[in-house]
Amino acid sequence: MSRASDLPVTWRKSSHSGPNGGDCVEMGMGLSGVVPVRDSKDPHGPALAFSPAAWASFTGAVKRGEIGAA
Repeated sequence: MSRASDLPVTWRKSSHSGPNGGDCVEMGMGLSGVVPVRDSKDPHGPALAFSPAAWASFTGAVKRGEIGAA
């Protein structure tokens, strides 16, 4: 699979995404052992793949304010 749109997942947009689009991240749900992440503005582009533990660590750091927008 070379494109994010080819992955057999249901894509879920970040709850922090506004109604007008913009800088949105989508997480793929439905794969065991991997969390694919893509740019919602490029649904046919690449996806990054994270382990569930790595994704939980990243999102936890964002929620705690340890990682923020540039």
